[in-house]
Amino acid sequence: MLRTSRQLRNSATLALALFGAVSIAVAQAPARVSGAVTAVAPGTLTVKADNNGELKITVPDGIRLQRVAPGAKDLSTATAIQFSDIAAGDRVSVRITPDSTPSALTAASIIDISAADIAKKQQQDRIDWARRGIGGLVRTVDPASGVILITTGAGANEKNVTVRTSPSTILRRYAADSIDFAKAQPAPIDTIKPGDQLRARGTKNSDSTDLAAEEVVSGSFRNISGSVSSINAAAQTITLKDLITKQQVTVHITDDAQMRKLPDAMARALAASTKSTGAATPTAQPGGMAASNPGQGRPGGVMGAGGFGGGQPGSGAPGGAAAPGGSGNWPGAQGGAPGGTPNAQWGAQRPIGGGDTQSIISRAPAIKLSDLQKGDAIILVSTQGTTEVTAITLLAGVEPLLQSSASTQSMLLSGWNMSSGGGESGAQ
Repeated sequence: MLRTSRQLRNSATLALALFGAVSIAVAQAPARVSGAVTAVAPGTLTVKADNNGELKITVPDGIRLQRVAPGAKDLSTATAIQFSDIAAGDRVSVRITPDSTPSALTAASIIDISAADIAKKQQQDRIDWARRGIGGLVRTVDPASGVILITTGAGANEKNVTVRTSPSTILRRYAADSIDFAKAQPAPIDTIKPGDQLRARGTKNSDSTDLAAEEVVSGSFRNISGSVSSINAAAQTITLKDLITKQQVTVHITDDAQMRKLPDAMARALAASTKSTGAATPTAQPGGMAASNPGQGRPGGVMGAGGFGGGQPGSGAPGGAAAPGGSGNWPGAQGGAPGGTPNAQWGAQRPIGGGDTQSIISRAPAIKLSDLQKGDAIILVSTQGTTEVTAITLLAGVEPLLQSSASTQSMLLSGWNMSSGGGESGAQ
């Protein structure tokens, strides 16, 4: 049946009205902006919003400005502050006035967390994850009981750890292409699969084989080892032949990739420590290879078990810099050999176990793509993919380690530099 001209006009009018309504909805300003302050000017804040990029927000005189501690769940402990107290690096949650537009945002109230408080919380979290955390590769998961079995360490130091979760355990899952804790999302236990990398913190038993977890973060990543076949500096890629799959793999190197190189002596020592043939296990003298940093180790300076030791819990940065007190160059930099140079002496007091190994790796000298050469042996953790992947963490100088088993290589990097913890939340 043909429609009348009036019906057509009415339909067109309705369509325009609906289009206009959609346009108005899209053009609405956000009700709240949360993110990091990047600049402060008289009456104006520039905020790198968590979801909306960088935004400029006008701050009128007389609005409510409050400060809370990181992790605060409400405003019961908030204190009043002045606009001059807000600084770059702070986290803020800004309520936007209803009459704002996307191009002219005006603050109705602001909740602030100071950068100094964030740094302090991150430091505390780093220490807590090192002391009460453990990490490794998932072997089995029983969602019904909430029990996860992981393997940590490598070679003669390998052991199984039972991680027990409860309804109160915080479970998070990393994004497929990132170990940025800020991008980790809440996820149920049945998303955790065998082969995943997992980090948990909570109450351990005496020999660290059982942990009642308060918090768990996990992710699925690929472990690749091989020798560099070619380097394309312009494209920021390297190619290598995966020793396991025998396939050629193109690895994309982004600015977020964590890249380090083991000194030859350390690579040989780590290779020896992973052998399960009964050979002597290398150990570190006090203040040497496994020297602890303030708050980072067990009494006597042995690094805490579990790995992730060099990460920045709560920083949101993939892996981040060295653990508290470290220089990021060599484990002994703050308490061992002067200037962070390797201590060539090996004593018999402290074995380099799985977690210790990962802590040491995380503070080996940092490198760039330009430092790699064709033929270099590397082990890396990457995003999932068959022939094209993106590097998350890359370790060079590993020629002695390539003679170990694939499982040992995976275990060496299971948890290395994976960021974990909190410290920036709380601005609600």
